[in-house]
Amino acid sequence: MFDLLIYMFENYLSSQNQLDFNNMSMELEAAGFDNDEIEKAFDWFSQLKLMADKIPHNSDLKINDKLRIFTESELEKIACDGLGFILFLEQAHVLNSIEREIIIERAMALNQNIISIDEVRWIVMMTLWNSGRENDYLFVEDALYQTEQSSLH
Repeated sequence: MFDLLIYMFENYLSSQNQLDFNNMSMELEAAGFDNDEIEKAFDWFSQLKLMADKIPHNSDLKINDKLRIFTESELEKIACDGLGFILFLEQAHVLNSIEREIIIERAMALNQNIISIDEVRWIVMMTLWNSGRENDYLFVEDALYQTEQSSLH
């Protein structure tokens, strides 16, 4: 399903255009995606949007400097470097504690056994974009593509 999430984000959801979900579903089916997976992906993005809409948009949002203890299931599912990346972004003040929790929750909601660092980066980008934080989104996008380019050499 993660390939579908990336496809939807790159081709539809990251644009500012009004979305026609029926037309999008037909196009995704024509592209070879399973209808059940399409529905799950829509649900995943809907939950992300609901969570992102609840994030306070004031600059006075306190940074949570408390220690975050990951659950056993989070440690088993999300790759260690992915968890480290999330914590790095929080310490760099790219993410606040609410966004961190949304990213972890969306990763845990994926129907797969392991979430890689690259998948965590995509979830971070999708979360920041949905929160209206395009500049921070671009920072993460640059980090994602620099990593991909350096691994090609």
